[in-house]
Amino acid sequence: MTPVPSVEGILTADQVRATAASIAAVQDPYGFLSVGDEHADMWNHVEAAMACLVGGEVEAAERAYLFMPSLQRADGSWPKEIRDGVVVDDRGEVNMSAYLAVGLWHHWLVRRDLDFVRALWPHVRAALDFVVGLQQPFGGIQWTPVDDLCLLTGNSSIHHSLRAGVALADLMDEPQPEWELAGGRLAHAIREHRDLFADKATFSMDWYYPVLGGAVRDDDARALLASRWNDFVVPGLGARCVDTNPWVTGAETCELVMALDGLGDHARALRLFADMQRLRHEDGSYWTGWVYQDGTGAPDEPRDVFWPVERPTYTAAAVILAADALGDRFGASTPGSGIYRGTSLAPHFREIALECGCESADSALPHR
Repeated sequence: MTPVPSVEGILTADQVRATAASIAAVQDPYGFLSVGDEHADMWNHVEAAMACLVGGEVEAAERAYLFMPSLQRADGSWPKEIRDGVVVDDRGEVNMSAYLAVGLWHHWLVRRDLDFVRALWPHVRAALDFVVGLQQPFGGIQWTPVDDLCLLTGNSSIHHSLRAGVALADLMDEPQPEWELAGGRLAHAIREHRDLFADKATFSMDWYYPVLGGAVRDDDARALLASRWNDFVVPGLGARCVDTNPWVTGAETCELVMALDGLGDHARALRLFADMQRLRHEDGSYWTGWVYQDGTGAPDEPRDVFWPVERPTYTAAAVILAADALGDRFGASTPGSGIYRGTSLAPHFREIALECGCESADSALPHR
């Protein structure tokens, strides 16, 4: 039986189970896991399914994955937004479409169910073919077929998805060298050409996601996190969502925890994970964030309050996945606990290029 993770002194296995149950409680009869207010997208849907699997809600997780093919389009993409079970934004969004690869590889790590992988592998393959087909000359992947801007956070997540996709392709004995080439070009763009992505520098996700997604590593990753640590991290509270507002958010804090864990920075990861537990609700769900006193703003603006007044599944999911990552060292964990450290994924794309004797994906790019 797969253990439910725990982090000693911060979160027990029973508390993780309660958080997973709070996610499964919103699942509709078809398997759809909404974010809140009946809204969802496929990225958050997959993240919630991963958390359900880790937290012992296996049936809910598998129903969530098996629901996804019903909404996949002929080009391999999934729509950008769904509300009340109806597609309200039908643009095929690359990050939403790529992320099933991460979820399915995570399911394999935890369950070792080859039949389950076989059932969903064609949908992963079609989705990643769609994604790499939208790669721009500099290596970034455009947001949708009709929006040619490239988003750094989304592209960093796609880099993670491509590594999971290559691992799945190896498992299925169906090599996908075009994904490896696209991944190498994307990694280079994220490391060397972040200025060519859309400017979203006020958002903390654009700061830490190049590290979390695995494109920026080792000393470069440490330097990147150090460069804006004081802009985004509030001691005792967690990580801000944006650098313009006194607002820390649980999902961003837990994702930063996983980025730090991947670098071996366990002390700061544990501290942030403990700090964000103020967002926990008695039923195991988590508030989105906390607005804190910072000495600015109008006197009548609310401070020291939960905001917005909602407990979305994506925050709960991030907590569970962070607990699994930390539990590998400080408690209990599942076999999928290394999914964001990259230890269970395909090798880094630059390493693949060098090992196979072909030209480095970095050097194949035009010089600017």
